[in-house]
Amino acid sequence: MTFREATADDLPQIVRLLADDPLGATRETLAEEIPEAYVAAFAAIDKDPNNTLVVADAGGAVAGTLQLTFIPGLTYTGGERAQIEGVRIAAEQRGAGLGQAMITWAIDRARERGCRVVQLTTDRQRPDAIRFYQKIGFRPSHMGMKYHLP
Repeated sequence: MTFREATADDLPQIVRLLADDPLGATRETLAEEIPEAYVAAFAAIDKDPNNTLVVADAGGAVAGTLQLTFIPGLTYTGGERAQIEGVRIAAEQRGAGLGQAMITWAIDRARERGCRVVQLTTDRQRPDAIRFYQKIGFRPSHMGMKYHLP
């Protein structure tokens, strides 16, 4: 298993991963042809030096994905933070250590970059994910809030 930056060719597999859970199934669009919104989002991520869309590559198949974003800020004495989002592991790979390896890889990138904190969000409706992140060392230190725009 290797971790690498995603390419546009990975988009169909990434979208399938994002849709492959009860919450993702309600907000992602699976279609034979990738909707333009995904293509545009990928292009924006790809050209932004503070964003990386990562895949876990298992011999050409995408077995996992996450987005790693670096956020400059004034808090933490002007320290940068890393945000991990959109984490998904292929159903057949869950429980085999791939998720932990991928999160550890992202934390290592943040450390190399000099980030002061690594943060992520996960939906409260994902108790297994919450336990997983806590096992790695993440702590529920803040209450996240979202305002969904129509």
